[in-house]
Amino acid sequence: MGYTIESLPLQTLLPAIGRAEDQLARLDEQVRRSPVGEGFVERRHFFDAAASMWVGGELVHVEDLVLHDERMDVRAPTHELTIAHRILRARRRIAGAKPGWAVSDAGIGALTGYEEQEHEAAEGEGSAFVDTAADLHLLEGDDPLAQELANVDALLEQSQRLIDRVSDRKAGGRSALVVGDLVVRDTDWDEVDRLTQWKRVLADVADLPPTVAAALIWEAWESLEPMQRQHWLGGQFVSAYLRARGKVASHLFGFNVGLKAVQRERRRSPNRLTRILAFLDAMSASAESGMKEIARLAQAREQMSRRLNGRRSSSGLPTTIDLVLSRPIVSAPMIAKAARVTQRGALNLIGELGVREVTGRGRYRAWGIL
Repeated sequence: MGYTIESLPLQTLLPAIGRAEDQLARLDEQVRRSPVGEGFVERRHFFDAAASMWVGGELVHVEDLVLHDERMDVRAPTHELTIAHRILRARRRIAGAKPGWAVSDAGIGALTGYEEQEHEAAEGEGSAFVDTAADLHLLEGDDPLAQELANVDALLEQSQRLIDRVSDRKAGGRSALVVGDLVVRDTDWDEVDRLTQWKRVLADVADLPPTVAAALIWEAWESLEPMQRQHWLGGQFVSAYLRARGKVASHLFGFNVGLKAVQRERRRSPNRLTRILAFLDAMSASAESGMKEIARLAQAREQMSRRLNGRRSSSGLPTTIDLVLSRPIVSAPMIAKAARVTQRGALNLIGELGVREVTGRGRYRAWGIL
């Protein structure tokens, strides 16, 4: 199974290429210059993670994702919500790294997990157990709770690897189906070979315009399906590729937000040209929605900033404004944690700003800029 880049009908693609190139450039400039650029970038991570699940056929509410990210779930997190949070963390990891890291061999290996597997193989196949403290990558951060939770997740992953290794030895090399993350793996699915073929496509499109190249690497990812359980990585690689090429250098583009706006019949069309046109239109749609959101956030920021006149320097309103601009929704505990006030004080702060309430329920209240 392979993927080849055939001759493209430029006469048909040029209008869509021009729109995508223009819209992406305008979005990049607006994010770079806008005073709400940082808030827009953080909000985009949440919306793109939820849109990625939607494109994959799963529904995750942005509100639940925000609360799960803050460790303030109102209910037990579902399996889909956990995957969406993995996408969110992957986006933050890509955005925090150098522009070209995610689409380099090291970045692809780290995001797909094969870099870690190669490291384990280099240590020697004869050892049945490894030192947990040496293998875990403990996070260093200002939030002790987040650090402890990350360490627990790393420990669970290490334990699962040890169990899988012992199970493989007991199986005596026999082919077996392994159930993990509620998905049955296909033992004949050669992820390494498929990923190698996709990397070859990534190198072949280096001389093409960024938008066309991004559409082709997404088309190749959809066709080859390198990862069984991490298919959502393809959209993040496309966004990272546009950032690496300098087309959207200000932030990590939300490609899945645009894919969600494109009809499924076009995205899954049997005609290859129709699919490529759909992917180009998805970039334009995501950029257009991003510019509208920036305008909406800028207007909201201007209105809320008027409430700061005559306030003391120790007021929690500036922190609350920044939080509201950087999250799709906020709750009283989130404001209390950010502004370091009580929940009663958080309600007073949100009341002074006049932000619209989005839940309408007395038991659980949340506010946001819609």
